[in-house]
Amino acid sequence: MSLTPEHRERLAALYPAIDALPAEEIDAVLSSQAMAAAVPAGAVLFEQGAPCRGFPMVLSGSVRVARGSPTGRSLELYRVQPGDLCIVSTGCLYGDAGAPALSAHGVAAADTELVLLSPPGFERWAAHEPFRRYVFSVFADRMADLMGLAEAVAFQRLDQRLASALLGHGPTQHTTHQALADELGTVREIVTRLLRRFERQGWLRLSRERIELVDPVALRALAQGGGDDR
Repeated sequence: MSLTPEHRERLAALYPAIDALPAEEIDAVLSSQAMAAAVPAGAVLFEQGAPCRGFPMVLSGSVRVARGSPTGRSLELYRVQPGDLCIVSTGCLYGDAGAPALSAHGVAAADTELVLLSPPGFERWAAHEPFRRYVFSVFADRMADLMGLAEAVAFQRLDQRLASALLGHGPTQHTTHQALADELGTVREIVTRLLRRFERQGWLRLSRERIELVDPVALRALAQGGGDDR
């Protein structure tokens, strides 16, 4: 889908680094090296191991980026929200030309609108220092987040990570045990067992695709290293 003036306005508002580019570069890339797309929740945007088709810039919705294993399990790495950048795509586009494959997969976590820059379009914009500096600043922030995730996976118990995942999303959450398992890189049965333990302890109430937090203080204490191994 070709970009409309509305797409361009929304893109500039969410990604202000674009305004630092020469006007002719903005127009040249958006008119010939970019396309708009609207995809439903659950749509696969890119596959792990596939060549990178472009650089996604999210206008609305969210993209879940996860790393899969040969056994079918996956671990959520991060989510690309409006105004964010995807470092898996960035790393692929900046990587060795002999190894252009994506290191994770991306799925729309909600109905999502995005603008996809072609690899040559991204290369043109990245040749300009303000845009390149913006990309690398976001890349650095994401890498710090991924280091935190690696630390949590390596050193935290799964019940601590689950408690942390439940916090910060409001008192009532509409999600599934499978979605939480995918986020944590484990299997649904383990998440279900832990959630039922939390319910027995009076920390939350469970119903179909709904979790109500009753005692977030206790969950936060567990997330920070308290609790027990039961």
